[in-house]
This record gives sequence, structure tokens and C-alpha cells, in this order.
Amino acid sequence: MQWSGVFPAATTQFKPDLSVDLEATQGVLDALVRDGVHGLVVMGTCGENNSLEPDEKLRVLGAAVEIVAGRVPIIVGVSEMTTPRAANFAREAARIGANALMVLPAMVYVPKPNELEAHFRTVAAASELPIMLYNNPTAYRVNITNDVLARLADVETIVAIKESASDTRRFTDLRNAFGDRFVLMAGLDDVALEGLMLGAVGWVSGLTSAFPRESVALVEAVQRGDLAAALRIYRWFMPLLHLDAEHDLVQSIKLAEQVMGRGSERVRAPRLPLEGERRAEVIAMVEAAAATRPDLSAS
Repeated sequence: MQWSGVFPAATTQFKPDLSVDLEATQGVLDALVRDGVHGLVVMGTCGENNSLEPDEKLRVLGAAVEIVAGRVPIIVGVSEMTTPRAANFAREAARIGANALMVLPAMVYVPKPNELEAHFRTVAAASELPIMLYNNPTAYRVNITNDVLARLADVETIVAIKESASDTRRFTDLRNAFGDRFVLMAGLDDVALEGLMLGAVGWVSGLTSAFPRESVALVEAVQRGDLAAALRIYRWFMPLLHLDAEHDLVQSIKLAEQVMGRGSERVRAPRLPLEGERRAEVIAMVEAAAATRPDLSAS
């Protein structure tokens, strides 16, 4: 499992009747791979994990494994209401062919530290797949603290952390506390460059689904130490990257995909497609970005 580079948080595509469109989902994934991303996160937040039925999740993962065909690693989201359901999905994901798991705290319930630790240990024990823990206290009301991580340090398959806290000091605190015990991945788009500069080796990105080549160029510029090129792309990208920090990020990212001819804006309830001023605003932002794309040959 290679943890560096750009891992788009890919979307799940739906038909007009809102049934899962496996063919369109495969098309989205294949296009991202062909545009140079280094891996894929399937059925994360942008993949609307919690809007999918259990059998749909297995079919989406199977379709992803089929179309990707080993070209890049597939990390699949593990986001369930209960620990047993999460462990069961982890086992099924290993059987189907996922390369790694992105494990979230159990949904809805806000656990105490010992409960959070027990959840992650149980899911880790369900398979031998490497695990990236997903820390997003703003969205999920749970903070995976350093104390919890210290208690999990003996779990060999927990190898990475997707850090989506808006406070970028977290990257330095994690590095100071644990050295290189955990691979750090930037997880919030509009502080991605800061995270990469402070120790993250990869970026799990939402807006990459609309602009993959620019995302790859940004990370590659950081990797070769070309801060000027990285800043040029980042500053161009920032108006769109802010969308990842809003509650309607899934609708915004899928609308951006649609504008760029890469997918459909259809989402499942309780989400609804953007409308009115908000929809017009996002479309205008995407069109402006498309009209002013940076020259990547200079990067």
C-alpha cells in the first residue's frame, strides 16, 4: 500500500431514479485513474457511504475493484452505525479486493475515549487490511485525540490518519507525539497545502474529482520542493477548495463534476441538489476556475 500522492474522495453516481449507477461510477473512477491520481477513496463522505444500503456498498466496491484492476490502490470507507456492522463490512471489503480501509467512528453516537478505542480495535481485528483512521471532528463530532492514538499504537494495521481538523497545528502535534508511527494524510481541501508542508505525505481530496490534473500537479510540486509552483496552483484552486469545508460539500463537488463533464449532480436524500443562488454561485466558481486553469507545463 503506497500512501503518498493524491487520493480523490470519489463520488458514487446515481441514475435518474436514484438507484446506484455502477457503470457511471466506474466511469468516474476510470477517468480519475487515467488523469494520474495515485489512489482512490471509495464510499467516503463524498461517496455518500451512509446513503447506501449494505448490498449496494458491496456492489459499488466490487465495481470499483473491477474497473481499477490494480492500477492504483483502493481505500474503502467504513462508516456504520454499530461496531459489529463496521467489522462485518471490513471483512467483506477484504474479500472483495479493497487495498485498505478508511475507518470512521461509529455514526451518530459520540463515544467516550475507551469506546472509540474499542471500536477501532474491533474493526482492525476483522481483517488484515491496513487502516487509515478518519479524524473529522467538525463533521462527526468526534475527535481522535493523541491519547486515543497512543492507546492504538500497538495495533499494527492502523497505519495512517486522515486529518480533517481545520487547525493545522494538529499535523505538527501528531508528528511530535508519534514521529513516523502514523502516516499523515491531509483531509480538508482548503488547508491541504499547509498539511502537506507540515508532514502529510498525501492528500485525500474532494475537489480533485472535478480538477484531478491540477491536484496531482500541486502535490507533485510539493514533493519536489517547488513551493512557487505549488502556491500558484493552490491560490488558483482555493475558491473551490473552500467548498470542501461546507456542509453541502457533497452536492457542491458533484455539481462541479457535472459542470466539468465528469459526473452527475444527483444525490440521495436527505441531501438534495443545490438550487437557487447557491447553485448559481457554485457553477460560476467552477466555470471561472475552468477558464483560468494554470499552465501545468510550467509546474
